[in-house]
Amino acid sequence: MRPALIAYLLVAAVPALAQPASDRKATLDRLLGALKTAPNEEVAAPLEMQIKQIWLNSGTPAVTLLMSRGLREMKADATNDAIEDFSDAIALDPNLAEAYHQRAIARYAAGDSQGAIADIQAALQYEPRSFAAFQTLSRIAEAQKNWKGAYEAWQKVMELDPKTPGGDQRLKELKRRALGEET
Repeated sequence: MRPALIAYLLVAAVPALAQPASDRKATLDRLLGALKTAPNEEVAAPLEMQIKQIWLNSGTPAVTLLMSRGLREMKADATNDAIEDFSDAIALDPNLAEAYHQRAIARYAAGDSQGAIADIQAALQYEPRSFAAFQTLSRIAEAQKNWKGAYEAWQKVMELDPKTPGGDQRLKELKRRALGEET
């Protein structure tokens, strides 16, 4: 991590230390509970977006800045720069699950499947309810033609986010490929 950037980020982070994480956790718990019981995709979609925003913005302002920059770099296909920014975010907040998840996406895009899977495992260690991390894990397993792994990961997605768009159909298809069962 660049020394000048670290100094700036640490100074910028000081005001955020007073922000109560318990409020964010309570909101996240409430949203994840509502997502699990959402009656349809139309109700689930905005809940998913709110949850993802909380995950992305759960760090200090410095970490949030690095996360935003990493996402911009991913959109610009600058995966190595994105990996560096997500790594810097992890260095500043090693418990931030979404930083590991986003770095997993960047690593996978850069061709580092093993690093991506390791990052998803870390993300799930810190936030075992991350339906987004399970979605990514399922896609990686599917690309590797690991149908059983893709199916198991998607089962977790459906447990956490039962109304994920196209989720039931994907689950049936992965089950067919993993277990050879007709749906």
